[in-house]
Amino acid sequence: METNLIFLISSGIAVFVGVGAGIGIGVATYGATQAISRQPEAASKIMTVFFLGAALAEATAIYGFVVAILIFTRG
Repeated sequence: METNLIFLISSGIAVFVGVGAGIGIGVATYGATQAISRQPEAASKIMTVFFLGAALAEATAIYGFVVAILIFTRG
């Protein structure tokens, strides 16, 4: 019974963090698309910032996944 609870908690953390990262990257993509449509000449600078933000969002997702695995293996 305790193992099932730990599995559910760690799965919930992984899903929550994954959804959050997906939403964050979606918002960043929307913002970058809007910015490029308003100022096409600044596209290279906008894309640089976008890729940096997307990488940070993915790093957050990976950290959450690692924490979920650690919780699962400790239980």
